[in-house]
Amino acid sequence: MPQNKKEISITVELDDNNVPEKIDWNATDKDGEGIANCRAMMLSMWDPKKQDTLRLDLWTKEMTMDEMKVFFHQTLITMADTLENSTKEEGMAEDMRDFTSYFAEKMEIME
Repeated sequence: MPQNKKEISITVELDDNNVPEKIDWNATDKDGEGIANCRAMMLSMWDPKKQDTLRLDLWTKEMTMDEMKVFFHQTLITMADTLENSTKEEGMAEDMRDFTSYFAEKMEIME
């Protein structure tokens, strides 16, 4: 029986100091055709053998501080959603959402 497979590719162009200048990505089931560009990414993967999270956080030179604040805020919201969807921990997810409101206020960004 054939398995359904999806592929995600990420290409990072670096300057001479290994600072990202461009981040492109594509996925077999991405909306729209062709390669997409982004200014920042956070990739987390769980290693079951080490019981540890492997992380890759990158952002380009063009990513502004204001964009990074919004990016973090939106990432925190999606983390709360993922926690609730994966563990059914509604209370903790709501606490995280409360924190995202506090974060937005302290970072002076709009929700």
